[in-house]
Amino acid sequence: MQRPYASIDLGTNTARLLIGRVEGGIIAPVLVKRHITRLGGGFTRETGISPEAWQRSLDALVDFAEEMKRVGVMRLRAVATSAVRDAANGAAFCDEVAERTGIRLEVIEGTEEGLLTLVGVLSGLNRKEGDFFVFDVGGGSTEYTLAESSTPLFTESLPLGVVRLTEGKPDVPAMEEKIGRELAGLGERLAGRGFCGRLDGATLVGTAGTATTLAAISLGMTDYDYRRVNNHILTREDIRRIFGMLLPLSSAERLTVPGLEKGREDLIIAGILITLSTMDSFGFDRMTVSDFGLLEGVLLGLEV
Repeated sequence: MQRPYASIDLGTNTARLLIGRVEGGIIAPVLVKRHITRLGGGFTRETGISPEAWQRSLDALVDFAEEMKRVGVMRLRAVATSAVRDAANGAAFCDEVAERTGIRLEVIEGTEEGLLTLVGVLSGLNRKEGDFFVFDVGGGSTEYTLAESSTPLFTESLPLGVVRLTEGKPDVPAMEEKIGRELAGLGERLAGRGFCGRLDGATLVGTAGTATTLAAISLGMTDYDYRRVNNHILTREDIRRIFGMLLPLSSAERLTVPGLEKGREDLIIAGILITLSTMDSFGFDRMTVSDFGLLEGVLLGLEV
């Protein structure tokens, strides 16, 4: 049997590893692992990644390297996104990761991130034909991609991330103002390309931690099951109800809510605001949740 491939997605909040075999565009997982490292926590424009976040993320990658060695991975692609690409010390971080683990991080731009995410998302959707508007709420940025089936028509990365919003904006109105301003600009650029009409008949797909957490809360899941989360549909009313429930709670109280993972208890508010503002701005009443995304898109790209 062919030795498996591996992909790593080092995000602003979460480091994720997928080891699996790929045949005919289908992934057979061998191991899926993640650590919430909050790489963007304490981030500053002047110094970049904080020492504490650096160490947390390095420890996660050391663990991933050990897992890949144990399983006998044949090929690896490891990508780093917003936090590393924006960090003044991002290159130094990548150098230490390579020295300590042998993992060579590839820092990708937002456009490539969006396109790889589209590939991953489509691989897990029940329906793969039609127009899709995919958005990936990350810790440091959010990518929006409009596609006709598997053909991308438009993709853009916005500086809207749950870690940066949570740490940089003092309250909900300030976050809403920032999100609204960015989405208004996105809407203008979509209109300028003549794409607004396509959104009317498109399926909105949310991927990454905010979307999957909303699905898990909606389903009341005490043990996360990606098979139940993937392709789950949430209405705007479902999401508003969850927001209304979570907002008045303290971070500690939110952790008692089934489906809310430790490490997301403060970030989920910013994530829901991005989600609701996206639905409001572009006229969507429903969102399909994808547990598949960048990590799967990267792995599928190794099949040559």
